[in-house]
Amino acid sequence: MKIGKFIAECRKKKNLTQMQLAQKLGITDRAVSKWENGRSMPDSSIMLDLCCLLDITVNDLLSGEVIIMNDYNKEMENNLLEVLKQKEESDRRLLTLEWVIAILSLIVLFVPIFIGALLPMEEWQRTVLTFSGLIPTIVGFGFALKIEQIAGYYKCKNCGHTYVPTYKAVNLAPHMGRTRYMKCPECHKRTWQKKVITK
Repeated sequence: MKIGKFIAECRKKKNLTQMQLAQKLGITDRAVSKWENGRSMPDSSIMLDLCCLLDITVNDLLSGEVIIMNDYNKEMENNLLEVLKQKEESDRRLLTLEWVIAILSLIVLFVPIFIGALLPMEEWQRTVLTFSGLIPTIVGFGFALKIEQIAGYYKCKNCGHTYVPTYKAVNLAPHMGRTRYMKCPECHKRTWQKKVITK
């Protein structure tokens, strides 16, 4: 809310309407309205352009106020810590969503199989029914695996290096839960690496 109010104040000081600001940034005025009402934050890809248009720094934007030079480093540290905290919370929510997607995908897979096994039907109908559950399950597990890759980090047991592996590395790695047997990009050794939220 504080950041939203700050954006609105800076926009008005520049005598810009929400529509004019949106046009300069190549976005919709609804997006600007959401920022100013505290319902969303500007995307990182346009944050620098927004700050340039409003004559503020990114640190000012993330603080929701113009920072005096004496407090600049302290505020910058606080903002970085806040961004890291928000990323950790977002990663936790994503990892919970991963489990939800995986469970729903299994339900979607097994329901048609049970129906096909219990009800009398032609063999081709049973095959179509099974595939109708298999395809969404494969898609669901693909999404769950993508979440597994991007949310949080993997920590090398050998050197302690934390990193985000490639989708291919996560997909091909043997695993037990969220622990995967992968090659560390730092020490180049294969170890069982645990999923961690903080770097």
